[in-house]
Amino acid sequence: MERLTGKIALVTGAASGIGAAIVERFLAEGARVIATDVTAFPDDPVDGVLHLRQDTSREDDWSASIERAIAEFGRLDILVNNAGVTSRNPGPLTETSLDSWREVLSVNLDGVFLGMKHAMRAMVQKGGAIVNVGSVHSFVAIPNSAAYCASKGGLLMLTKAGSLEGAALDPPIRVNSIHPGYVETPLLESRIAQQPERRNAVEAATPLSRLARPAEIAAAVLTLVTDYTAYITGTALCVDGGYTAR
Repeated sequence: MERLTGKIALVTGAASGIGAAIVERFLAEGARVIATDVTAFPDDPVDGVLHLRQDTSREDDWSASIERAIAEFGRLDILVNNAGVTSRNPGPLTETSLDSWREVLSVNLDGVFLGMKHAMRAMVQKGGAIVNVGSVHSFVAIPNSAAYCASKGGLLMLTKAGSLEGAALDPPIRVNSIHPGYVETPLLESRIAQQPERRNAVEAATPLSRLARPAEIAAAVLTLVTDYTAYITGTALCVDGGYTAR
């Protein structure tokens, strides 16, 4: 049974990894998808998918993406704020430049705020569902990643604040966050290749003793946007193999 038949979804950071897996799952469930990313998509067209270039830290890009979604499909039912970055030069807080700090916050927090702002405006007549992709580091910190941890912690509370405003609307707009643990994405794999011992450390810290697969994160996102979960809003769902249970 297709659980998103007739739904229109916008997914950011959709060119690879978790975002690409979300797009694939949404399509399989009957949705039509606006897939956006700051990097290029493959040239091959995909039925049911509109590929757009978008820098989520720029408000004019958000305006353009939402306007294109409405022009192409008539409405927007689902937003997944998946785009995110880590610092290009991780290191101690005392050695983190203001530019590096702002680069991470501009995508991971400003971009989510802008997405919620413009999507909620587009959804206000018919309601909808928004999922913000956080991290286990919304809850537990790691050293040398102050900007990343701060951005993902802020995303958690931004989600809750947005859920209260969305719940007051008629029909409501549900806003939830999902918090993956360590996932087998191209970005993580490239870093593990440089530090092979990191995989062993991550698996040892995860009760299920393995990394997540992107499709597993996509399945959890699907759960939060279907009509079957219409009573869930303001929730932070950890999909982390038990990482934050300790």
